[in-house]
Amino acid sequence: MGLKAAILPVTPFQQNCTLLWNDETMRGAVSDPGGDIDRIMQTAEELGITIEKVLLTHGHLDHAAAAGELARRLEIPIEGPHRDDLFLISELPAQSEKYGFPSFRGFEPDRWLENGDTVQVGGLTFDVRHCPGHTPGHIVFFNAEAKLAIVGDVLFNGSIGRTDFPRGDYNALISSIRERLWPLGDDVTFVPGHGPLSTFGAERRGNPYVADELFA
Repeated sequence: MGLKAAILPVTPFQQNCTLLWNDETMRGAVSDPGGDIDRIMQTAEELGITIEKVLLTHGHLDHAAAAGELARRLEIPIEGPHRDDLFLISELPAQSEKYGFPSFRGFEPDRWLENGDTVQVGGLTFDVRHCPGHTPGHIVFFNAEAKLAIVGDVLFNGSIGRTDFPRGDYNALISSIRERLWPLGDDVTFVPGHGPLSTFGAERRGNPYVADELFA
C-alpha cells in the first residue's frame, strides 16, 4: 500500500510522463507532462486518480510543454523545477512552434524547488534533490518509503543525460549523479526521462559513464 506509479510515454520524443499516486487516498500528481494531455487525463480518470499537482524535473520541451495547460484545466499548481531553469520555461512557446508541438500558453511554476525541499503528493512525501548538469535547474523527486526516484534526464538505463544543450555541464552532471543520487541507495528504482527503468545499484555496476570502477 502507498505509492503507485504509471508511466505514459508522451510526445514524439516518447518522454516518460509519470502518474504518481497514493493508493490509500487515490490522490496524486503528474510529473513531466510534455504533451498528450487528453491521454494523461483519461488514464487518471480510468484509474480513479484525482490529480492535485504537476511536478517538473526540468524545463525542456518534451517534459514541460503541456504543464501550464494541464494545470489550467485541472486548476492545480505546478511545483518544480529549480529556478535556474526559468530561461527554458520562458522559451517553451517558441520551442513548441519550432518543433511542431501544440501551441500552449506560457506559464511559470507556482513553486520553484531547492535542494532539500519536500513535496507532498496525496499524503506521500517526496524529497527534492537539485541535480544540475543536463540543465542548470534540473531536480529529482525521491520517495524514500517506496525507494522510487523520478530522475528526468539526469540518468538513464545504461547512459546519462546530454550536456550539449544551453547551459549544460558534463562535470556538474557527473557530480550530481555520484553525490546526490548514489547516496539514496543501490536498491532505489528510478524512472528516467526516456526508456526503461533501472536501479542506482545496476548503474553503479555497469553504466559506462558513471560506474564506480571508473572512479576507483
